Amino acid sequence: MPTNAAGPRMILTILAVEDLARAVEFYRTVFGWAARVETPVYVELDMADGRGLGLYQRDGYARNTGRPAQRVGAGRVGGVELYFHCDDLDARIAALEGVGATALSPLARREWGDEAAYFSDPDGNVLVVARPGS
Repeated sequence: MPTNAAGPRMILTILAVEDLARAVEFYRTVFGWAARVETPVYVELDMADGRGLGLYQRDGYARNTGRPAQRVGAGRVGGVELYFHCDDLDARIAALEGVGATALSPLARREWGDEAAYFSDPDGNVLVVARPGS
């Protein structure tokens, strides 16, 4: 598929979270990203490649969308998956385990070639940390 430099570029992913301070601490601890925007209801973390991960207190998120974000029940995950290729995969897995992320599927070679482990964050968003297949 040809790349269109003038076309849309994804620069930011925003997640609605129940507890903003907890979510910020979770992502800072696991990935080490610094905040580039901080308000009482929203924090945007700099992913160092020009992209950002926004964490929005659920009520503030609803003010922008006009609709409340769905809460994920205990023992369930949401319909969002954040997939990260990591040079330091073992360190990322250890960091996720260290902050109490919920393990969903252990590190394994996947049918698409990557080695990947699946976790969920405190709000039920699925996080995949992976090493590209060779």
